[in-house]
Amino acid sequence: MSNKTAQAERLRQRFALYDTDGDGRIERGDLEAEARRIVEAFGEEENSPKAQALLQAYPHMWDHMMRQAGRDAGEALTVEQFVEIADAQVLSQGAVGFSAVLRPSIRAMVDLCDVDGDGQVDPQEFRKWLGAIGSDRIDADEAFRRVDTDGNGRLSVDELVAAVGKYHAGELDAPLLGV
Repeated sequence: MSNKTAQAERLRQRFALYDTDGDGRIERGDLEAEARRIVEAFGEEENSPKAQALLQAYPHMWDHMMRQAGRDAGEALTVEQFVEIADAQVLSQGAVGFSAVLRPSIRAMVDLCDVDGDGQVDPQEFRKWLGAIGSDRIDADEAFRRVDTDGNGRLSVDELVAAVGKYHAGELDAPLLGV
């Protein structure tokens, strides 16, 4: 499968994840609902600072992409429109695009699952993360090893942003992080 084909397929999978009401369109409210679902899966109170960071990061990601595409944040997107915008605003921008769009939500996810408060994700926290985003069928230990590029047994925000970028660019085959 070519990288372009893999990229489009992975964006379609992301669309399906975000289409929380299953109506074939995504809108800001779908990302808000996904963030609430993740917060709930972690057992975090919605009014906690960690939960609030994630609850704000997901819709901010939507707002940023829509603003960059010259669209209204209240508009809904079909899968084709989402793939086109995500390709233009994220994939084609490379690491810069992933960092600009995804870093705040990945930072919020790290903070949410970081039980020991070290600012990074250990293997146990990573397993909890995958379960919370509905990816508990993934071999968490293997995925962790692939993302832990410096081999220190902890995942930094930078490693996670890079891994999500590589996955969506078609350079990493392990399904990762529902961010």
